Amino acid sequence: MEVRMRLWEVIPFSVMVLMEGCTVGLTIMTKTVMAKGMSQFVFVVYSNALSSIILLPYSLIFRRTQQSFFTFPLLTRFFFLGLTGITIAQIFAFTGLSYSSPILACGMGNLIPAFSFVLAIILRTTKLDWRVTSGQAKIIGTFISISGGTLMILYKGPLVRKTAFSAPFHHLELIPRHFIFSSTPEYWALGGILLAVASLSASVWGIIQVGTVKQYPEPITIAALYTSMGTIQSAIVAFVAERNLSAWKLELNMELLLIFLSAIFGSAIRCSVHIWCMHNKGPFYVPMFKPFGIIIASIASVIFFGDSLHYGSVIGAYIIGIGYYTLMWGQIREDDMKAGGEGIDSSEQKVPLLQEEEQV
Repeated sequence: MEVRMRLWEVIPFSVMVLMEGCTVGLTIMTKTVMAKGMSQFVFVVYSNALSSIILLPYSLIFRRTQQSFFTFPLLTRFFFLGLTGITIAQIFAFTGLSYSSPILACGMGNLIPAFSFVLAIILRTTKLDWRVTSGQAKIIGTFISISGGTLMILYKGPLVRKTAFSAPFHHLELIPRHFIFSSTPEYWALGGILLAVASLSASVWGIIQVGTVKQYPEPITIAALYTSMGTIQSAIVAFVAERNLSAWKLELNMELLLIFLSAIFGSAIRCSVHIWCMHNKGPFYVPMFKPFGIIIASIASVIFFGDSLHYGSVIGAYIIGIGYYTLMWGQIREDDMKAGGEGIDSSEQKVPLLQEEEQV
């Protein structure tokens, strides 16, 4: 019994760390294929088209409600979910990645809760009470996160040279010949700004997503429909931005493999694992692992890409991680106080500050 209890704790932790590792690995693969000439516009269209093909039949088979989604309010929501979650967020994110590095992408991705909190204040969907520690923690966490993001954009810093830590892995130094971690030349500040815009768009997506689920409680169907909407929208953008017809031609190479892996991982594997972990460990378990991507990207860079990691990106990314966990603690504390009825204003509405962007 004791062994089973320990396994029950170890398995979800190990699986979530593996999911973050796979996300970083796919990010490095994406960086590589774009550096070798693949258009980010084409990648977004093809990967989401395949995700739509996977999700649509699944959503129809396992649909649990007879409520029609062919209503103007719901279709409008699906349109804006596709616009913010795919067309804007993904195109800006992959363009920013092409100008920078995976660790900058991981760091900027952790700004989503901070942006969500700021938007919630602007839209007046949440209220702050300085008298409670949860409100103080969320404000401090937001300030720390945005400060870390600003540092990452403005201060690139000197290169982190290879250290003794990478010496045991010297036999793996052939890997950078096949995979690329950073661009040459880099447009660091522009890449960081584009990644920040992508995170802001993902925050808007999260807010719309919460309201949509309340109106139509079928998450898989919602994902299938907004992914299809986003595919159409991104295809229109891509045909305008990418007029080289040869860029749309796919061959049996790493590009096709990446599109397949991204669609399968994003639409099936990661979604299923996250739902399972949240069901068994609670709603805050999955977001808790989001900053692990920074650690994994840093380790991968030191071992395999020691000449492309900068101190500024590392420092800024870890500052964002501290802000992320501070904000998370504030949100958890607030929920605990609400559950215990400790004087929180009942008019305060819960907002998706820690909701991770799920391109399922």
